[in-house]
Amino acid sequence: MNTYYSVLMASFCEGGVSSMEPFLKKFFPGVYKEMKEDTKISNYCKFDSQLLTSFASSIYVTSLIASLLAASMTRDYGRKPSIIIGGVAFLVGAILGGAAQNIYMLTIGRLLLGVGIGFANQSVPLYLSEMAPSKFRGAFNYGFQFCVAFGGLVAMLVNYGTQKIKGDWGWRISLATAALLALVLVKIRGSDDVEEEFDDLVSASEASKAIKHPFKNILQRKYRPHLVMSVAIPFFQQLTGINVISFYAPILFMTIGSGVSASLLSSVFLGIVGTSVTFLSSLLVDKLGRRVVFFIGGITMFITQMMIGGIMAAKLGDHGTLSKGYSFLVLILICIYTGAFAFSWGPLAWLVASEISPLEIRSAAQSINVAVGFFSSTLISQTFLAMLCHLKYATFFFFGTWVAFYGTAFVYFFTAGRLRKMYSGVDNPRK
Repeated sequence: MNTYYSVLMASFCEGGVSSMEPFLKKFFPGVYKEMKEDTKISNYCKFDSQLLTSFASSIYVTSLIASLLAASMTRDYGRKPSIIIGGVAFLVGAILGGAAQNIYMLTIGRLLLGVGIGFANQSVPLYLSEMAPSKFRGAFNYGFQFCVAFGGLVAMLVNYGTQKIKGDWGWRISLATAALLALVLVKIRGSDDVEEEFDDLVSASEASKAIKHPFKNILQRKYRPHLVMSVAIPFFQQLTGINVISFYAPILFMTIGSGVSASLLSSVFLGIVGTSVTFLSSLLVDKLGRRVVFFIGGITMFITQMMIGGIMAAKLGDHGTLSKGYSFLVLILICIYTGAFAFSWGPLAWLVASEISPLEIRSAAQSINVAVGFFSSTLISQTFLAMLCHLKYATFFFFGTWVAFYGTAFVYFFTAGRLRKMYSGVDNPRK
């Protein structure tokens, strides 16, 4: 159970406070002024601030570094210490964020949140893959993504509720709430029946310690398919544009004309869809197969992003807003897109990378998977607001093209027969 708390905790970093007016007024006054006063600025460019972008992406930088550091700790000392370190870092980061008096304090808190996410994301999927029975491994690993989706939903509900609080308390409560789950993570143990679990963890840990050069091993020819998939899958996962939707959904809805409250409520709908579809997918993934699920999700995301881009191109100019009908249609399409991601690329990027790798390269493969994901997230979050300003509606065409013609094509052609072959050697993840 403590592993799922770590993921719930990490998902509290969802965006939302960045659209709250008191938060923007205190830390990003330039963005606040443009949003409130300058009607000459394009709808697509109101939030194009390097300071705001750096704040949003800073969490990925430390997540990237922490995930690489966590690899050796997870291998040498086991999975649980990495999970605990992630919880402590997240606790301190949440407290600093909620108590922030200036941009420096806010940024340090966010950097510590990144450390917590890096350690948790490196260790939790490994732990789940090693402890789950083979026939239920897919469902167990889906718990990871389900908690991400559920935690994101809770965060969106918190943001929606706290934005109604006057003054500075709304965003402070929103940022500090993450500390509650971090406290639970540090304290909770889970089931008292630990003997079998302890023996399994000791066995896996001892076998992992005996491997001296996991990163060198993964470069060997026989592990090349594992290395390629550990790099390509998280890279394409981020190029679906999902983190853009997760972090900037309120800003995106404000771009098409929704108010702050309506934009946050729309984000809540996205959270409900993501959580529900993730649970549904967990029941189907082992029946349909990983490759089929990847393909269904990729095609659906491509279609919805093309439609969203088309509507914004035809109906949303640099000034003005979408009509209520078209705004509702865009919301429905983004919900379908979010559901498609939650059904496929969301959970499978973690599931496949952690379960296809034999023990001698598993920690290294997972670290590469996490690091590539965070590197791609940093790159995309650093460029999205500028991309939205310059490409406008074509931003959706860009992400749609990547997920359809590159990501989905990679899964369809490269993994044909390879997944089955790689899985055949790791039916028992402790071997």
